[in-house]
Amino acid sequence: MEKTDNKYLLRSTYFYDLPESLIAQTPMEPRDESRLLCFDMDSSKIEHKIFRDILDYLHSGDVLVLNSTRVLPCRLLGVKEKTGAKCEIFLIKRQSTHEWDCLAKPGKRLKVGDRVMFSEELSCEILGDNDISGKRVRFIYEGVFEDILNRVGLMPLPPYIKEKLEDGERYQTVYSRETGSSAAPTAGLHFTEELLQKIRDKGVQICYVLLHVGLGTFRPVKEDNILEHDMHTEYFEVTSEVAEIINKAKDEHRRVICVGTTSVRTLESAGQSGRVVAQKGETRLFCYPPYDFKIVDCLITNFHLPESTLIMLVSAFAGLDNTMRVYREAVREKYRFFSFGDACFFYRREAK
Repeated sequence: MEKTDNKYLLRSTYFYDLPESLIAQTPMEPRDESRLLCFDMDSSKIEHKIFRDILDYLHSGDVLVLNSTRVLPCRLLGVKEKTGAKCEIFLIKRQSTHEWDCLAKPGKRLKVGDRVMFSEELSCEILGDNDISGKRVRFIYEGVFEDILNRVGLMPLPPYIKEKLEDGERYQTVYSRETGSSAAPTAGLHFTEELLQKIRDKGVQICYVLLHVGLGTFRPVKEDNILEHDMHTEYFEVTSEVAEIINKAKDEHRRVICVGTTSVRTLESAGQSGRVVAQKGETRLFCYPPYDFKIVDCLITNFHLPESTLIMLVSAFAGLDNTMRVYREAVREKYRFFSFGDACFFYRREAK
């Protein structure tokens, strides 16, 4: 593809300087004690709050949309059966009952037919290469795979988190239900059961969509022209009940507020016509300026990596200049960044 002068298509447009000291290494306790930067998209006003203050910005009649996915403990450490060499298998996508597409280290040394042992109850056989520069494997076990994985697997923390996570549940939202993600929908980590109940008591309707987060969501874009970036597919679901709730809110000019970019991509994938359609499927929706958001009015999200598809989505939603202003302010005020970091709320006072 030819080079472009369109700044919105240049990866470098979405770069910002971030001191390494601002990358959060541990989750906040309690969850809702994290900081919250609020950006009024009508007035461009910035306010600095604590996350539980989100309650003050929500109105009776709003619809709050959460992603109910649950993270797989999908990092498996094992040894090659024949040589005893250490191996790491990272589950990416299930292809059948026993077969998965995975990333593997050291991948070049794993050949078709090799067997990797993880424990007495779990091993896998290498079937060949896959289309994500990894391996397709067949797991060998007796019993329920998810139960074994909970005993053997490790939480797939991002590489920028160097400290050990003592409690794996801190990388899960309190409302997680359906296991299948390779990474957490991190904007949801700030909510507690008590805060969610206060939100309901205020008259806000809470509903759940599902998108199983893949690693591709979080990886930086490497191509100079972002149109050359390959978005990996991710599985999502929107039920008929949720579609009805969202569409009714849009008809009545009530705000639809998404928690996290995964919820945004789910609703926008299901709502390309301007109406949310109940469905199950896969999406590779890539939102960058000047994307026209058809469903979402407000966004609660964390601070994302430079040059990632996530900061591009936020720039499309809030405007590039606004997004970069917010990020500069967050750096200046020493907010905590990325998965265990603080949050920001991009909001309109009224529905679009």
